[in-house]
Order: sequence, then C-alpha cells, then structure tokens
Amino acid sequence: MGAKVKVIKREGSSLPERLYLVEVFKGMRVTLGHFLRNLLDNSKLYVRHYPEQQPEITPRWRGHHRLTTHEDGSIKCVACFMCQTNCPSRCIMIEAGERLDGKEEKMPVRFDIDLLECIYCGYCVEACPKDAIRMDTGIFSVVDDNPQVMMKSLAELVATPGAFDEEEYKKGGV
Repeated sequence: MGAKVKVIKREGSSLPERLYLVEVFKGMRVTLGHFLRNLLDNSKLYVRHYPEQQPEITPRWRGHHRLTTHEDGSIKCVACFMCQTNCPSRCIMIEAGERLDGKEEKMPVRFDIDLLECIYCGYCVEACPKDAIRMDTGIFSVVDDNPQVMMKSLAELVATPGAFDEEEYKKGGV
C-alpha cells in the first residue's frame, strides 16, 4: 500500500532566480521610481502637516480623560468603581471616601489614570452611571519623556476642560 506521490518540477532553477537578484532589483527599481516621483512633485502626497495644521476632531473622538462636575462645582463621580471594574487594561485606580459637601454618596479621594497603560477603548465612559468620566477633551497627542507625567490624578482630571459643548457631545452619539 504505497502512497501516490506526484513530483512537481520546481520553477526558478537558474542561478539568478535562485539568488533572487533579479527580483530584488525589480523591487528596488519600483521603490526608486516612487522616491524620485515624490521628490520631484510632492503636491500629490497625502500628508498631514502636523503640528502646523491640526486635524479635525469629531465629538466621537476618544482623547484624554476628564471628570465632569455638577453646576455647583462638585464632582459627579460617586466612586462606584464601575469604570475601574470595566477597564480591560486596569489603568484606573480609585480610592473612595466620604463626601464633604453634604451629599449622601461617596466621592473619590484618589482617582488616577495611567495613560501609558490605557488603550483608549472608552469602556470606562460607557460603564459610568453618572456620566462622570468622559474622553471628549480633544487632546489626542499623548507623548512625554517622563512616565510620571502620564499618570493623571484627580485634580488634573477635574481641571481638564471638554473640547465640545454639551449639545454637540450628545449629538455626536457618545
């Protein structure tokens, strides 16, 4: 009971084909052609001239986080830990405490977000029952040399303003 083996002749048995030199030079010719065309006439390039020309950011854009406040200036967050529990990257750290403004609910004593760990999925915004956390700041550039700067604290999150007005934010479907 022998297996039937079909022998197929291998293509490319000449020396230049086995060394791939012809194909390498063909590829280099295409690359050089693109390079020279773009060098001589760069008007057809699709390039964003950042930072001179800022990109248009829609209300649905997920940028840096911020914590919202009531009209009286108190934080909307009630430290329910829903955003921390729902975060797949575990970048939110909350410590709850008693409210000092007379309301009968908790408030965060510590609310830290590590932007180096965050994957900007928006699950924290979806999980919040009080609409206390948002990602509508319009800040999209997240770069720094110091990792301590990328850790946003409660004071920084409350001080960060939103980039869109309330009607535009709600209309954007966020």
